[in-house]
Amino acid sequence: MTTRTRPLSPHLQVYRLPLLAVLSITHRITGVGLVAGLVVLAWWLCAAAQGPAAFNAAQDLLGSPIGLLALFGWTVALFFHLAHGVRHLLWDAGWGYSLPKAYVSGKAAIVVTAALTRIVWIAALA
Repeated sequence: MTTRTRPLSPHLQVYRLPLLAVLSITHRITGVGLVAGLVVLAWWLCAAAQGPAAFNAAQDLLGSPIGLLALFGWTVALFFHLAHGVRHLLWDAGWGYSLPKAYVSGKAAIVVTAALTRIVWIAALA
């Protein structure tokens, strides 16, 4: 038997995912991140109900650099999931199925995410 040399499938180092695929994957990941953020929110509320000592410990953790980074990530996840969800609603209404419109709405979701995140964090830190 002779061995045929066939080309290998492109690996992730070579193949670049299309923007629409990256947005779809990111939408799913941000959904999981939002659930994790809700667990933290529930913990924070329980700490507030337990009294000043538990609440201060929760505030110290969430006010630390790692806590602020997690809150920032949760904010980005929230606004991306929201913007991409609106995009899905537009698709359900029958708008945006063509490839050019899909790319425009995907880029718009990224811009809206960045703008809303920036607005919230500027307002929160002011």
